[in-house]
Amino acid sequence: MWLLLTPPAVVLAAVDFAVMRLPDVLTLPMGAASLALLGVAAALPEHGGSWTTAGLGALVLSGGYFVLFLINPNGMAFGDVKLAVALGAVLGWYGWGILLLGTFAGFVFAAVYGGWLVAVRKAGRRTAIAFGPFLLGGTFAGLLLGAYAA
Repeated sequence: MWLLLTPPAVVLAAVDFAVMRLPDVLTLPMGAASLALLGVAAALPEHGGSWTTAGLGALVLSGGYFVLFLINPNGMAFGDVKLAVALGAVLGWYGWGILLLGTFAGFVFAAVYGGWLVAVRKAGRRTAIAFGPFLLGGTFAGLLLGAYAA
């Protein structure tokens, strides 16, 4: 499943860095595909996760990002909210701890990058950066740890 979701994730990261936009043509099918593929994986014997937690993870993560979007639309774009459906599902598959770890890692990656941009004077404190690549990077870090733990 992860191999099927990796190509659109790489394209989303590149597009978001280039134009600061996450296109619906990739984020929406990625969310649906992640939930469907995890449903198939849950039907297999000796699967390493929980489809219920994956579905709840998708709802919780996208809901949390939606609240951030409502609070500050300039800080969290709606494309990030839609991407969070897929990311919450794949992280939630391994449990709540991995969901929190992957989410936190994405914020840390973005903070380190933003801090570096400020340090080298390529950006100011209010400069917008593309957040999608860091969400994807944090998810990847969480998935590696989750798969290793399972």
